[in-house]
Amino acid sequence: MPFFTAQPRRSSLFWILLATLLGLTALPRLASAEALLLIEADTGKVLQAENATYPWYPASVTKIMTAYVTLKAVKEGRLTLDSLLTVSPVAASQSPSKMGFRPGTQLTVDNALKMMMVKSANDMAVVLAEGVGGSIDGFSEMMNATAQRLGMTQTHYVNPNGLPADGQVTSARDLAILARAVIRDLPEYEYFVHIPAIRFGKRVTYNFNKLIGRYPGADGFKTGFICASGYNLVASATRNGRRLIAVVLGANSGQDRAVKAAQLLERGFSANTLAWLTPSLGTVDNLAPIDATPPNLRDEMCGPKRKRPASDEDEQVAGVIAAGETALSMFSPPALRPVDMIAAAPAPTEPIQVYTGPTRTGAALIAAAAQDADQQAAEGKKKKTAKKKGAKPAAESKEAATGEKSNGRTSVTIDTTKPKDTAKPKSATKPAAAKPAAPKHASTKPEAGADKPAAKPKPKAAAKPAANATSEAKPGT
Repeated sequence: MPFFTAQPRRSSLFWILLATLLGLTALPRLASAEALLLIEADTGKVLQAENATYPWYPASVTKIMTAYVTLKAVKEGRLTLDSLLTVSPVAASQSPSKMGFRPGTQLTVDNALKMMMVKSANDMAVVLAEGVGGSIDGFSEMMNATAQRLGMTQTHYVNPNGLPADGQVTSARDLAILARAVIRDLPEYEYFVHIPAIRFGKRVTYNFNKLIGRYPGADGFKTGFICASGYNLVASATRNGRRLIAVVLGANSGQDRAVKAAQLLERGFSANTLAWLTPSLGTVDNLAPIDATPPNLRDEMCGPKRKRPASDEDEQVAGVIAAGETALSMFSPPALRPVDMIAAAPAPTEPIQVYTGPTRTGAALIAAAAQDADQQAAEGKKKKTAKKKGAKPAAESKEAATGEKSNGRTSVTIDTTKPKDTAKPKSATKPAAAKPAAPKHASTKPEAGADKPAAKPKPKAAAKPAANATSEAKPGT
């Protein structure tokens, strides 16, 4: 019995496969909706694996491949980091998170990459795809060919940004293989995967990867989120010349995925003295793929039980220490617990300036940044004015925050949830004739009697979008 208690926690897939082999059941949906993997970057040796070869929706970790294909094109001389790319109507129409540039805006490959990797800008991923592959479909073919060449046998792409789409799938195994390829094949461009922050105009955006600037030695890679996949993270760190890669798929929040990745890395860096106790798991390339349908976590991530809209910009602080946290106390002092590292403020850093237009330096760069700031301020004033006139900007605001596709329906839902408007119908119900302006806010009345049959057309119109909107996958970043 002591022998088994000393072993690492077994994957839930072991029991699923055992039951299948015994003929007790067909292969069901993944029992534990989470995949974890830890490997050595140099050797590919697997240090820990749980559900590592189970198919998964990649979300914005897709952008690691987009960056890899783009930078390979740069390295091979097919374009340069200074090459100018143009924002197309297709790119501008992508769901948030995005930079929000108008069609016709030009910027360099260098700036588009920085915006994509730090802000996880979906529009910039399409700009790069169209610039390198001619179209989204053309670039997707390049991504799939690259995946096959690298041995990513469980991966298939249909877009460059990871927004929800049929056939967009990967696994923790394949993501670790891709991260190794970036380190091995593109060392001169690797800085793109660990930029702490960017500044566009007056707006500063910090990397969604919370390990950057918090976990000692953290040096990559990328986050991702859509409702169906949960919170994903590919992370790497280096200590004493040894680099590890951690993959976390299906975490509950942005904070949770960062803590879990830090725990994996901490175990890997601290496990040398106990390596003889751990059975060999081979190399990442030799992990056996599982033929199954990716788990769909939409209800857990974006269902009605969620207290706040889920997005990749999640700032939720973990309320409990994840499993295995206490085991780290023998290797590191309490102050260095991963949960404490991730909860702390990031190390001070100077954001990298990004801008539109051609490559600039010195005074020209300062002028370009000022111009972007002025345009940013002008657009902000237009949005404020639009908000005073109607509910549509409010819908766009929610879409920007949550990444939810409106499909022409979300604006109605948001209009019915304004707390400012819900107070007026209550006072207006008694002296109905005293306030002739009340009909303008009629769309807010259904909240008071939403459970009653709708006799009026407006409550009925407001009820339908709410039901449809919750069924939509929320594109993440």
